[in-house]
Amino acid sequence: MKISVRRLTLMAVLTAVSLTVFVIEAQFPVSAVGGIKLGLANIVTLIAMLFIGRREAGIVLALRIILASAFYGTFISFAFSVAGGLAAYTVMCLLINRFDRKQIWVVSVFGGVFHNFGQIAAACVITGSPAAAGLLPYLIVSGILAGFFTGICAQRLWFSPLRKFSIKSEK
Repeated sequence: MKISVRRLTLMAVLTAVSLTVFVIEAQFPVSAVGGIKLGLANIVTLIAMLFIGRREAGIVLALRIILASAFYGTFISFAFSVAGGLAAYTVMCLLINRFDRKQIWVVSVFGGVFHNFGQIAAACVITGSPAAAGLLPYLIVSGILAGFFTGICAQRLWFSPLRKFSIKSEK
């Protein structure tokens, strides 16, 4: 696979920003209900999809998960991150080109909800019990709210002067 220096550089910068945002957000306490967080690093995943493409966004996401887990996590946190990240990434890839750019927040809402589905699935597998599914009503609401917030942020970035760095059409 041949990749331009510009594309590789943008991927590296977005990976670094994503990891930095994750580390900063990890310093704040999480909710008592299911460890709910905003998931601000998802803003970077959406921006990567918009600016450089879905495949590259997947690489940025994977690198962030691996690096965050290596520096700050455990195997369990890695499993939850992979399950949630993969579910969110998959649904956002399917939807990103089906919505107008003024509706990026909708894609993010679906990503937030599916992230929580992925994490509940991981919890059920890890614990060997479906009891974690009892958190789904709370996590669906939190996924909608967090997805809306991160989606609005990504949408604002898309319609900002940063858009000039978009290289999605470049191959």
